[in-house]
Amino acid sequence: MQHRILGRTGISVSKFALGTLRLGAWGNSDHDDAVRLIRTALDGGINFIDTADQYSGGEAEVIIGKALHGRRDDVVLATKGHFPVRMGDDDPNRRGNSRRWLTRAVDDSLRRLSTDRIDLYQVHRPDPATDIDETLSVLSDLVRAGKIMAIGTSDFPAEQIVEAQWAADRRNHIPFHTEQPPYSLFVRAIEADVLPTARKYGLGVLTWSPLNSGWLAGRFRGDEPIELDAFRRVVAHKFDLGLPGNRRKLEAVEELLAVARDAGIPLTHLALAFAATHPAVSSVILGARTVDQLTDQLAAAEVRLDDEILDRIDKIVPPGVTLNPSDADYRRPALAAAERRRGPTA
Repeated sequence: MQHRILGRTGISVSKFALGTLRLGAWGNSDHDDAVRLIRTALDGGINFIDTADQYSGGEAEVIIGKALHGRRDDVVLATKGHFPVRMGDDDPNRRGNSRRWLTRAVDDSLRRLSTDRIDLYQVHRPDPATDIDETLSVLSDLVRAGKIMAIGTSDFPAEQIVEAQWAADRRNHIPFHTEQPPYSLFVRAIEADVLPTARKYGLGVLTWSPLNSGWLAGRFRGDEPIELDAFRRVVAHKFDLGLPGNRRKLEAVEELLAVARDAGIPLTHLALAFAATHPAVSSVILGARTVDQLTDQLAAAEVRLDDEILDRIDKIVPPGVTLNPSDADYRRPALAAAERRRGPTA
């Protein structure tokens, strides 16, 4: 497993990281099996684990705490805060990027993870209600307190990455060290702005959903309706075959399968290798739910794509293009109908 330096942190991380979105009630609720999956990742050369307090209502963090017992120092541990931990929690002060909430969220994550520090703490989404100065201030204090080692963002547009770097410089805060955007063969919009911006400011980039929620595992083909499990129902727009972007995905899967066959690799390996090829990407988050899935994905670590393969991919999905815009989970507030048509005071 190749290792790369995470931005300017000096922290060495594996090319593939283990994502834990589907550990717990949102996917694999067998804690023993989930612990086995995490330890399989560590034994396979992964030293980077990414989670969030929201995943399965905090259960994913608890599982990670169990799995890392006796191995904590071997792992670069990343988590995120912003969303309510419990779905349906309507308390407006139990979410967002305020000092009040992030201070509580970090302490709660430390407890669930059974650790005394978090190596990378990320704000899970932008928060238009909180000044970035406020967010950077509290995160800087938490770094100085030794509770977190480095800080990052997730799904921040390029202009907000720039604003945060400006605020840190002018206000003497610790700057964000990383960004975590979606990136795959089907979701390439960040190539136009986020990735060049991250390189300009020396940010590490860890990308999520390299298999585009199963589309790039070749799991969805033809006109058969896609069965929605409990998790997929939450993001049903990603699987609605009535949307033009998803219809285009069905066509692109067949074209990419031909590219993979010519390269002598499975489609999953083509997709994972593609995500790891961009020079701005530090680590690609694997979303395996079972040990078998993880074992298959780990085998892609040695795959290298030559220019001919990359050129063929570019003809199928051009650089900077996202086939289904809904695959980018963060929706800019300015694009809401009320903002576009009437303004914020309407």
